[in-house]
Amino acid sequence: MNIEQLREYCICKKGATEELPFGPDTLVFKVAGKVFLLVGLDQIGKLSFNVKCDPEYAVELREKYESTVLPGYHMNKKHWNTVYANQALSDKELFALIDHSYDLIVKALPLKIRETLSL
Repeated sequence: MNIEQLREYCICKKGATEELPFGPDTLVFKVAGKVFLLVGLDQIGKLSFNVKCDPEYAVELREKYESTVLPGYHMNKKHWNTVYANQALSDKELFALIDHSYDLIVKALPLKIRETLSL
């Protein structure tokens, strides 16, 4: 997976927006104003991104993919993972982690907002 594929996948999610709230080096994807993925744009040759994750699943992933899935960099390490692409996980698995993050955020949104997303 490369940054273009990552961006295209995230921005196609229902209600997804992208912005640079922390400056030009960090691209953030949100749904209804809530972050579901952050990616550094200043990375050279090694794509990594932060995704929200169920706490138990987060630990399981970190144990299974020790050098690929780590506690979220600059995030709440209980709920966020940093994932390194192009290593042990396939694109399909990376997309599944993005879906998981997006779904966790959407499930926590108020019903009225979820209804506007038609999910």
